[in-house]
Amino acid sequence: MRCKPLLMFGLSLALAGCVTVGGNNGGDNNGSGQSSSANISATSKADQRQDAARIHTELAQHYFAEGDLQDALAKLQLALKFDPDYAPAHTVIAVVYEKINNLPEAEAHYRKAVALEPTKGGPNNNLGQFLCRTGKVQESIGYFRKAVADPFYATPDVALTNAGICQLRMNDTAGAEASFRDAIARNPVNGDALFHLAEVLYRQGDAFRSRAFIQRFDALGQPNAAALKLGYDIESRLGNTDAAQTYLRRLQSQFPDSEQARALKTTASSQ
Repeated sequence: MRCKPLLMFGLSLALAGCVTVGGNNGGDNNGSGQSSSANISATSKADQRQDAARIHTELAQHYFAEGDLQDALAKLQLALKFDPDYAPAHTVIAVVYEKINNLPEAEAHYRKAVALEPTKGGPNNNLGQFLCRTGKVQESIGYFRKAVADPFYATPDVALTNAGICQLRMNDTAGAEASFRDAIARNPVNGDALFHLAEVLYRQGDAFRSRAFIQRFDALGQPNAAALKLGYDIESRLGNTDAAQTYLRRLQSQFPDSEQARALKTTASSQ
């Protein structure tokens, strides 16, 4: 039975494991027994290294959440010294490197996480997002597809939404619409997918169907300036003056300093 160390912030961690091995009472310690003990010892040491990597990665996440990027990076580097193949450490250190604008190191670690867990949704989605953010849009789509293909990935709708956003950057409107619809079919309360699908339909001139999706987004109770501006535009195009003015008042009261509120104020003053 392996004894795992306890994770305690701010304290040094004793990483020595303990292994109990059953044997014959009074039996001889033959070559087979020595080999078995050696295998157990090697397994125990590997587990200890992974435990150490996990603990330092968790500490790094704590530091990152507190805004202490320097200590977070140091902990992650230590985690990877304990276990260079601990995929979560590669993911978190990639996030830190991206945060400090070291994009080559960030990309290398995002790719390493995928290489270690090639079929898992999380690492593939993370790499896809990074590639999309850094202009490698075409390449990103394949990683989003791999993420969605993972039957154990808890949030395939997120990967589909990310794919749709990247497809819009490629001017693939039809592909983006399909991705957003698939995301909504998997998770009807995915706000990002609802908003972006409403936006796509509005740009295609289908204000009526666009309204249905912006209303579903609005019902989630998570308003933002872009969504309120889109609601205003949709209702204005449909000729629903009262509904448009309601969106306008909400925009001006909730997000008075937003780019969208300023744009509408400028438009109104010039008329």
